[in-house]
Amino acid sequence: MKVYTYSEARQKLSKVLDLARSEEVIIKKRSGDTFSIVYQKSANSPFSVNGVKTAATTKDIIDAVGLSRSKERNTK
Repeated sequence: MKVYTYSEARQKLSKVLDLARSEEVIIKKRSGDTFSIVYQKSANSPFSVNGVKTAATTKDIIDAVGLSRSKERNTK
């Protein structure tokens, strides 16, 4: 466990967060309050999304994208 003052932690935040991946990090404020930083690995990537069931075909999607692009060009 590593202990930092508030000022040290603020100046070295990236290092503090990297260290918290492998051990608990404590930050002490001048007032005497202490805070613990513990790394929590997220379960999934924010880009990991479930698929959507649809009857649309690839051609339907390509046509829709093409139509939206042609409308954008006509409004500019």
